[in-house]
This record gives sequence, structure tokens and C-alpha cells, in this order.
Amino acid sequence: MAKRILILHSGGMDSTTCLYQAVADGAEVFSLGIDYGQRLSVELMYAAQHCTQLGVPREVVSVAWQKPDRDIPLGRDVAEMSKTVSTAFLPARNVLLLSVACAHASGIGAEEVHTGLNCVEFSGYPDCTVEFFESFKAMMQIANPGGPAIVAPLLTMTKVEIAARAKALGIGEFDTWSCYRPQISTSGVEPCHTCDACVLHEHAWRELA
Repeated sequence: MAKRILILHSGGMDSTTCLYQAVADGAEVFSLGIDYGQRLSVELMYAAQHCTQLGVPREVVSVAWQKPDRDIPLGRDVAEMSKTVSTAFLPARNVLLLSVACAHASGIGAEEVHTGLNCVEFSGYPDCTVEFFESFKAMMQIANPGGPAIVAPLLTMTKVEIAARAKALGIGEFDTWSCYRPQISTSGVEPCHTCDACVLHEHAWRELA
């Protein structure tokens, strides 16, 4: 019997790679998106398109809380990003998202929750580190004993390695959404190309080429 896996799926390269990998491995896959007020919700649309293409059931949970104002760093190079906590860091975001995913996974009887967290080039996000991930797993064993295992298949991979895995699974450079500052133009919605997420994404695919 196929393993039932819930993917915490934002529509970015990392979580979409997790989705495609689980499907390729023959699992019974479910996608969970969380709408927490992302700008224009572009990434959620990308995620929905992938699920339609793969025939993966998808649900979106809406949550809202009073978020602090944040400054999005622009024009930084990759080496600079991990030196300090990014001013774009949204406090406790991954705690909330993973908690919702684990609760939802228990509701649908999933054996595992997969998340696209990765820490090698973590861009100054303390909730994308090995320490955070291991601590969260330990906490969830107390909060939800016997619940689904939490898996981060990409945790110690670089962005270039993730892009290579994505490409091998049939995902192209422009098939996912990573930008923090989507721009509306006459052609539609486009990435800004200057925020950390855009810089990392473009770095990964340029190095892969």
C-alpha cells in the first residue's frame, strides 16, 4: 500500500520539488497550501497548477494574524544573505505553517509531512535551520504523539542541488514562484529579480547551467 504523504506546498521551487519527488516515489500525495496574506498570492496559483498537472488533491487553509512591518532586502549577493537574520524574516511563520500541516495531516491520516525547508543557503532565516527543524520535531512528538513523521528531504542541499533535483523531475526554472515582491506589469505579474528569493533562485539555475 502506498505511503500517504502531505506536502506543505507553497508553490516555490523547494516545496514543488518535494511534491514531484513524492509523486515520483509512488506515494499517495496530498498538497496543502496556507494562505496567510502573501502579496497577490501568486505562489498559491503556481502550486495549484502543479497539482492539476499531477492530479494531486490540494487544499488551502486560510490564516491571518497581525504581522509586523518588514523591509525586503534588495540587490544583495548570495554570500551576504546568511550573515545576519534577514529583515524580511516573518517571526514564527514556519512554526505556524508546520503546525497547521501536522494537524491537517493527522486529520487525513497521512503518515508523513514533507516540507521544503533547506538551510545551506538559508538567507538569514532562523526557522530554516537544522536546529529549528530538530527542535520542532521534538516538540511535535509531545504535542501530537503518534502523529505523522516530519520530513525535510532538501534540508542540507544547496539551491543549486535543489535546482538539479527539480530539473531531473521535470520542473523548469520558471515553473515555480519565489519572489517576495511580485510586480504587476502590462504582461501580467512578474518577479522583481532583486529580492533575496529572486537572487537565490536565479543563482541556482545559472550555476546549474
